[in-house]
Amino acid sequence: MADDPTTDPSARRPFGRTGLAVTPICIGTSPLASMPRLYGYEVDDARAEATVDAVLDGPFNFLDTSNNYGNGTAERRVGAVVRRRGLPDGFVLATKADADPDTGDFSGERVRRSVEESLERLGVDRVPVMYLHDPEFHITFEEAMAPGGAVEALVMLRDEGVVGHLGIAGGPVDLMRRYVGTGVFEAVINHNRWTLVDRAAGPLLDDAAAAGVAFVNGAPYGGGMLVKGPDVQPRYAYRDTDEPVREAVRRMQTACAAHDVPLAAAALQFSLRDPRVTSTIVGVSEPKRIAATLELATTPVPGELWEELDRLAPPPGGWLE
Repeated sequence: MADDPTTDPSARRPFGRTGLAVTPICIGTSPLASMPRLYGYEVDDARAEATVDAVLDGPFNFLDTSNNYGNGTAERRVGAVVRRRGLPDGFVLATKADADPDTGDFSGERVRRSVEESLERLGVDRVPVMYLHDPEFHITFEEAMAPGGAVEALVMLRDEGVVGHLGIAGGPVDLMRRYVGTGVFEAVINHNRWTLVDRAAGPLLDDAAAAGVAFVNGAPYGGGMLVKGPDVQPRYAYRDTDEPVREAVRRMQTACAAHDVPLAAAALQFSLRDPRVTSTIVGVSEPKRIAATLELATTPVPGELWEELDRLAPPPGGWLE
């Protein structure tokens, strides 16, 4: 890991072997779908579109969305801005093919419908990056890879020029390693498994780096615990956590405070400073979060704090699997 504790968040880097170049921070749009049961607040069209405008005017050139965020609401709101103003040169828009929200169907036919829905909502005829999203909830690896299945459909869409590059997005580390090992995918998103308190994704990062696959780290804040602390947000990855995990975060919060460093800054930079991480997804819900994210990304973090945070990390146990 690099000695320099900060990364230039506007400097573009190769997106694996795709030929694309992206910033170390990717803006996530799940909060823009207005899902109060998940996030605890609502976001209306005007606020969401103003946030997308701020993204396009800001320092980051990478935006991530999905077919199923708010049953298409996030894509529709992104698309409203794209239709109005277009995308800046070099901007990388990524979305995800999702299972049918009603039936759970994740067949090849469903993947084609999902991509069609996304393109219509986004107001584009092609997207640079398309991920297969959360297959673990709907199909086995063997079903996904079978003739006529979801992966074959994505490969055909790529060959037809409808999508540029293929990615896989999901949670379980061993499953994501199997998908990366197929050689089909040029990018992988993994969430909540490479943070200050959960470092289970290490083998997946190594696999991706060795294969020239872009690793995109989702949920560096673990759903809020690594921003607000465990006494305000006791859940990690939207799940209840054991007391040893919460206590580890409390100690990290105390260590950060002693160095006058926000816990959120350390959580974000833990991901940014790892050379195996191509980009880190940070979800935003309002325009001012763009500047706030930039500030967290550039807050100086002393080397001795990193050493202390490493010592305070809970022992690996795969507690999200």
